[in-house]
Amino acid sequence: MAIKSRFKSGVEFNMSTQADLVFLLLIFFMITSTLVSPNAIKLLLPNSSSKTASKQSFEVYINENLEYTISQGKTIIPVTEGELANAMDERLQAEANDASVVIRADKSVPVQNLVYVIDAVNTVNETQNKQHKVILATAPKKD
Repeated sequence: MAIKSRFKSGVEFNMSTQADLVFLLLIFFMITSTLVSPNAIKLLLPNSSSKTASKQSFEVYINENLEYTISQGKTIIPVTEGELANAMDERLQAEANDASVVIRADKSVPVQNLVYVIDAVNTVNETQNKQHKVILATAPKKD
């Protein structure tokens, strides 16, 4: 006489819970990927046909409201016109002698504000006895 149990435990694997987890992860990554923005400051750069590539140390942004921000890696620091030379001096101390500072200015920014940044870099060059360069970033020329 063989005794059989009514309740048999199955060896089957329930995939419905894993499908729910996959969809939850998919939704999570879709939402978080839209929150990441590569450029925090939107500018309309002037157009140019020249192509210059250089080793850059950091970038100085000047928006249409004439607000200055210094970007080095992922840190963005807002500075005033008066603090510009001191902030650049701090950033350029650890850099090589021929490092470049890239100016990303909106096309509506007056030339005088670009000259403030160039003067700040020249002041740092005189005090540190280095030869840092200044590059004006431009957008590709539209034909």
